[in-house]
Amino acid sequence: MSMFLDQVTINVKAGKGGDGMVAFRREKYVPDGGPAGGDGGKGGSVILVVDEGLRTLMDFRFNRHFAADAGENGMSKGMHGRGSEDKYIKVPAGTTVRDKETGNLLGDLVKHGEQLLIARGGRGGRGNIRFATPRNPAPEISENGEPGQAREIEMELKVLADVGLVGFPSVGKSTLLSIVSKARPKIGAYHFTTLVPNLGMVATQDGDSFVMADLPGLIEGASQGIGLGTQFLRHIERTRVILHVIDMSGMEGRDPYEDYVLINKELETHNMRLLERPQIIVANKMDMPNAEENLAIFKEQIAALKEDEYADDIQIFPISSVARQGLEPLLNATAKLVDITPEFPMYQEEEVEEVVHYDFKEEDPDFNVSRDDDATWVLSGDKLEKLFIMTNFDREESVMKFARQLRGLGVDETLRGMGAKDGDIVRIKEFEFEFVD
Repeated sequence: MSMFLDQVTINVKAGKGGDGMVAFRREKYVPDGGPAGGDGGKGGSVILVVDEGLRTLMDFRFNRHFAADAGENGMSKGMHGRGSEDKYIKVPAGTTVRDKETGNLLGDLVKHGEQLLIARGGRGGRGNIRFATPRNPAPEISENGEPGQAREIEMELKVLADVGLVGFPSVGKSTLLSIVSKARPKIGAYHFTTLVPNLGMVATQDGDSFVMADLPGLIEGASQGIGLGTQFLRHIERTRVILHVIDMSGMEGRDPYEDYVLINKELETHNMRLLERPQIIVANKMDMPNAEENLAIFKEQIAALKEDEYADDIQIFPISSVARQGLEPLLNATAKLVDITPEFPMYQEEEVEEVVHYDFKEEDPDFNVSRDDDATWVLSGDKLEKLFIMTNFDREESVMKFARQLRGLGVDETLRGMGAKDGDIVRIKEFEFEFVD
């Protein structure tokens, strides 16, 4: 079983706010003590935090449900309930987070310690001390705590590397990484030896350093899911420089130039912006027969791709990973290119413009009214259901307050206009009551 996991869906639920309390002071030397019910505490939120020690989403393979604790209920003597601590979930750097239902991008976590709030805890309900007025100095009203936010999120890991090695299977990418860094990827004389991305820190003789990623081999049609497909392609999106490794010996019967064209076509099909990244061609296996002749033909074919005589030449470095020849010039050129190449924004098209638009946007209704098969009127809607959940139905004054809130939203008028009559049953979630005209 592979110990690398780069896509996962999890469920998160923030904590409910604590309930407010109805209480009164009844102390011997405190006449007319008045209301003394405290507020409930805030529920805990769910927060993602980047841990640089993690390299995979493997921790979420068997644990995909995370919930924060609820806030403490309010107490007598005006004591407020304690708020719950937030729930922190550690994720590796390079994690992209989206809402499962809407597909909206919630965040792109790349720096150690970076945090993202994904589910906000509910506020605590108010105790009766908050409802005292000159007209009603001793209210028996309190609120239940607000429910915590719940959502399903998709997390996708895209490895953080300055340089990405691309190329057909068995062209020598893993061997190259193992020689220029301390990484130990799996190496074998068969296709798709590398099944997961491998990272290594590369240091040059000039004192420069960068992170290199050996990514699973591409084949034609990978952008449509053939072979390892997009399992590979997503991991190259963060790289700034691409090292295009080509088997110049042609020992497997493939043409080096056709390999170069096909791989670039797959990169373009997956994401056209991948071709904006500068490339260095690594002509590998130069110690093999026919490699020199193939390289000469290859250089002529690459030169023919230039749009005009002033266009920059594509850098080509002949090397032999096994014989360890030509590596230092390649690494020095790569380090210099990394230094002058800026990071490429991944989600520029999804950024919210900081511009105020004064156009009309219809708001969602506060409530919806429908008719069930048994002729019951059914009320629904986020705002209305939130008011319902936060109402303490054990107290008559709280029930009357909820009735006034419904009237203020226009529920009574809407039901009457739709034909509701005295005695009709109205349902909100599991709660039923009679409509009084």
